[in-house]
Amino acid sequence: MSLLNWLDHLDKVLVVLIQHDSDHSLLDRVMPYLRDPLTWIPLYAFMAWYSFHAGKQKAWAFIILSVLTFAITDSLTAQVLKPLFGRLRPCQDPGMQSLVRELVDCGGLYSMPSNHAANHFGLAAFWYFSIRSINGRKWPWLWLWAAAVCYAQVYVGKHYPSDILVGAVFGTLTGLGMSRLFVYWENRQGNRAPFIRQTLKKSAEIGKV
Repeated sequence: MSLLNWLDHLDKVLVVLIQHDSDHSLLDRVMPYLRDPLTWIPLYAFMAWYSFHAGKQKAWAFIILSVLTFAITDSLTAQVLKPLFGRLRPCQDPGMQSLVRELVDCGGLYSMPSNHAANHFGLAAFWYFSIRSINGRKWPWLWLWAAAVCYAQVYVGKHYPSDILVGAVFGTLTGLGMSRLFVYWENRQGNRAPFIRQTLKKSAEIGKV
């Protein structure tokens, strides 16, 4: 058995272990909500509020780049990477359909990489590193939040663990890059502020002459 075949076999074993053999009636009810974007609207609202509370003038840059991070991870994953890999979802794979319990609608045909993993790890990375640059705070719970959403994606039968891993890596790298852009943006704004103040001061002095 080649390495790729062995990894594919391991992926399928893990899906059956997580999705079928470790099932519980409570998890069957909770996991579909855990992966639903609407469930996390309060979190998104909190992050927007916190950006204004802690970042003040940095808030709009934080919000705009958060949206841009999501747009990049979601569009590239769905439009480029999934067709490129062409891997069937567990719930779409004829060899897995008899083993997978469909707790939610199966959705699209392809699964590699996971949009949820890319999106949530992208946001987690951007928020973690950007907030650290704003006030030095470190919020490791952001990584746990993204991981919980991703686990739910495997539990409901929409993804293999490797789909999650690839999506998480892609999302984290994207979020990290966007956080660097955030720091660069704010440094430029900070460097311009003294120049603008000096220009306004000189203009006021000239006006008095």
